[in-house]
Amino acid sequence: MNFDFTKTSEACVKCGKCIPSCTIHQINADEVTSPRGFLELVGSFQRGELELDKNAKDIFEKCFLCTTCVSICPTALPTDLAIENIRSKIAEKFGIAWYKRAYFLLLRHRKLMDFSFSLASFFLPILFKVDKKTQSMKPRISLPLVGKRVFPMLNKKSFLSSHSEMIENSTEQNAKKVALFVGCFANYHYTKTAEGLLDILKALKINVFIPKAQKCCGAPAFFTGDFKSVDTLIKQNVEYFEKFIDDVDAIIIPEATCAAMIKEDWERFMSSQPQWQERVKKILPKVFMASEWLYSQTNLLAYLKALEAKPNKLITYHDPCHARKVLKVFKEPRALLGESYNLVEMSNPNQCCGFGGVTMQSEKYTFALKAASPKVLMIEATQAQIVSAECSACRMQLTNALDRSSVKTTFQHPLELIAEAIEAGQKL
Repeated sequence: MNFDFTKTSEACVKCGKCIPSCTIHQINADEVTSPRGFLELVGSFQRGELELDKNAKDIFEKCFLCTTCVSICPTALPTDLAIENIRSKIAEKFGIAWYKRAYFLLLRHRKLMDFSFSLASFFLPILFKVDKKTQSMKPRISLPLVGKRVFPMLNKKSFLSSHSEMIENSTEQNAKKVALFVGCFANYHYTKTAEGLLDILKALKINVFIPKAQKCCGAPAFFTGDFKSVDTLIKQNVEYFEKFIDDVDAIIIPEATCAAMIKEDWERFMSSQPQWQERVKKILPKVFMASEWLYSQTNLLAYLKALEAKPNKLITYHDPCHARKVLKVFKEPRALLGESYNLVEMSNPNQCCGFGGVTMQSEKYTFALKAASPKVLMIEATQAQIVSAECSACRMQLTNALDRSSVKTTFQHPLELIAEAIEAGQKL
């Protein structure tokens, strides 16, 4: 991946507009861990004035990669790309922690991941209490390193393994046909998200192709600096997508992070490999976030308007960083949810919830917790029964933060809620 640290660093005029809303700076008010601080450091590295020692490693790993600074910057400087690229340099020098390497190995090998997760699902209930309603699990006792932290439930069978490859919902000649890129969270953990999407497509009589050989989008490895895994995963997915891309109207994705990785980062990552970059570009016009495509390319909105029975629930919507700030998708899920539910806005729906990636969720989890606290207060102020976001990473983060508070609000993905509304309407 080609990236010019010096050009980006020197383009920053140090105006400071990014600082007040920077997620890490709000909880760690240090100029070094601010967008302009990060850019100054990567420029120093390029000029040979900064050694990538353990102190530098610690600094660059404190960024949440929420892209808030990019959306606010007058010239949209790619601070996130600078951090991602410097992390790859750090990974080359210091290596990657064994548990991250193990996880990325599983992401590269779907069958191995299926077997490992299926095996783990049999033993986890010994240590964890599973709540199928919230699709989460919590340690029965305080465990080393994780305490009583809430995790996503691990299903015995993945979503991809639970369905046939082709689901025919219409026999009409001109019926729409979509492919699903479900993402790892919806495949192994929050499977009701993907099931909800299937229910919606069935109601709309849209045929579904479930690509069984799809791999992880590469986002976890990308944010950590494991560019070798990213390169492998992009190429494997592109080669696979090319086999069916002409036979579908769209590839729809129920996860903001996966969608942003594919729609934005795949092409940029392949900037040093022009042939692969062109292959990525040919796929992108058919890639959409699920709510984006359902809102603009189907009659779902009208379908929901026509339903007589609507769930009497008050919900609030949280904007995933990758949806609103990167892909500019935020009106669509609100429009769809607003037809079936009472929707109330929190004071700052697009403030980062603090997930931050694998490193933030493991080695720097204290920062993740601090970043989530203001979000919990915003949710509480709405008095909503449910908080929703088109992102399972946000779901994991907010579910855990809410569990640590006295707030009774629970989390559901927009697609689950829309599917519930359709089911309620069909029962009449």
